[in-house]
Amino acid sequence: MDKVLVARAAFPDIVDRLRAHFEVEDNPSDTVLDKAQLIARLQGKAGAFTTGSERIDAEVLAACPQLRAVCNMAVGYNNIDVAACTARGVIVTNTPDVLTETTADFGFALMMAAARRIAESEHYLRRGEWTKWHYDQLVGSDVHGATLGILGMGRIGQAIARRGALGFGMPVIYHNRSRLAPEIESALNARYVDKATLLRESDHLVLVLPYSAASHHAIGAVELTHMKPTATLTNIARGGVVDDAALAEALKARRIAAAGLDVFEGEPKLNPALLELPNVVLTPHIASASVATRRAMASLAVDNLIAALGCGPQAGRPPTPVNPEVLAPR
Repeated sequence: MDKVLVARAAFPDIVDRLRAHFEVEDNPSDTVLDKAQLIARLQGKAGAFTTGSERIDAEVLAACPQLRAVCNMAVGYNNIDVAACTARGVIVTNTPDVLTETTADFGFALMMAAARRIAESEHYLRRGEWTKWHYDQLVGSDVHGATLGILGMGRIGQAIARRGALGFGMPVIYHNRSRLAPEIESALNARYVDKATLLRESDHLVLVLPYSAASHHAIGAVELTHMKPTATLTNIARGGVVDDAALAEALKARRIAAAGLDVFEGEPKLNPALLELPNVVLTPHIASASVATRRAMASLAVDNLIAALGCGPQAGRPPTPVNPEVLAPR
């Protein structure tokens, strides 16, 4: 019987599905494994159920030659060196689709919270500073009818665009590696623009692009100077897409009005300057955090692992492979 590692704590009843097929080593204490610990735990394992906190790189793969499948409980997989896995014949999977709508809900809520100064208002109230009404007390910017900009127009970006266009009457502009089909643009009231136009015209800019070397600091000091001083920036993509230090400086100087951030460079650590600013809403990477969605993500990761290691009704055909070319010779 193959052995597998569940690298972090997950829903016990879903993890138990693996026990029908494999010898399972799990991590109910939810210890975050460093590289040495991860390598030690992966010895003799054919598969790994991972999260974004486990880095699977060439060094780990070389030290764990029996590893054949890495199944990530996330839509993103920048924690995994996919090229190195492919070179060693290791299948990589992720969990797309099941978190699209929940993440879009959260991204839109975070954008609205930044625009309408909701977190700042709550802190104001809790400090006991609310003693009277005033005409410009904690005024923010409208969302309805404002221009929604989206950088990265995949599944989640399109779901956010749909909320803005259909629910709030927002004209949508977007930039993406490839342009959407005309019928999709029409349904979303969306217009394709270059990045410079996106920065210049967006009232509320939402980042939903995957992290890669090419997208590192896609929004940095220069890009922030091109945005409207009344604009908001929302990042539900990945830490590193935004230069957090440059963003903190721009927010402090009011070069943009506000930001909503669910992801950070070096998370769970974050730039301490962000904590001192009233005009940024900060959340701990929870865009997909509904019970139903997190269970669906865990279940899909388990389905992938079972199938990737040749078990179950989809044996040899994991539902959501990242590098399907590895499967061809099998």
